[in-house]
This record gives sequence, structure tokens and C-alpha cells, in this order.
Amino acid sequence: MKLVMIIAIGGATGALGRHFLAGYVSQFFGGVFPWGILVVNVVGSVLLGVVAECGAQTSVFSAEFKALLAVGFLGAFTTFSTFSLDVVELCQKGLWALASIYIFTSVFVAVLGLVTGMAITRGVMT
Repeated sequence: MKLVMIIAIGGATGALGRHFLAGYVSQFFGGVFPWGILVVNVVGSVLLGVVAECGAQTSVFSAEFKALLAVGFLGAFTTFSTFSLDVVELCQKGLWALASIYIFTSVFVAVLGLVTGMAITRGVMT
């Protein structure tokens, strides 16, 4: 039960973080391109890279703390379902090129972000 509560707290915090960061970024850039969710997913990927590498390199994080961050916070912070909806909405508006750019950028930059987070953490820990 303790682990469930830890994950729930992380999830609530991550969901609020996504709401506020995505809203701020979307308002800042404006337009139809879903900048907010793109930024959230890339930031989340970098952070997950840090968490994964810390977990692989050391025993600094307890199982509970990893669950709080990786499953709870980052699970709620990043959002594949909203990304999918954004793609469909761009396609429905006939913005096929923009949808394609968004798909490529989201996947490529998020994976690059994860690798970057791992590399930064590896560099800091060695």
C-alpha cells in the first residue's frame, strides 16, 4: 500500500507539472503546433534518462524513489496519448506536413533526450 501511495503522489505531481509546463510553453509559442506537449515529452525523456542511469550506476535511489519518479511523476508528466491526439488533429486540419514534422521531432528528440540524460548522468557519476 505504501508503494501505491508513493506512485500516486508522484503521478499527481507529474500531471500538474505537465499541465502547467505545457500550458506555459503553448501560450509562449502560440500557433497550431503542439509545442507544449513536445517540450513536456522531451524534458520527461531527459529526466527518465537521468533516473534510469542513476538506477543502473548506483544504488542511490531506493526502489520507492525510483517508483515515485519513473512510474509516478514521469509516467503522468509525459503523455503519448496527447501526442497521438495532437497528430490526429493536425491531420484533420489538413496539416499533413506539420503532423509529419511533429511525429519525427517528437520521437527523435525524445529518444535523443533520453540518451542525453543518461550521458549527462554517467558523466556526473564518474
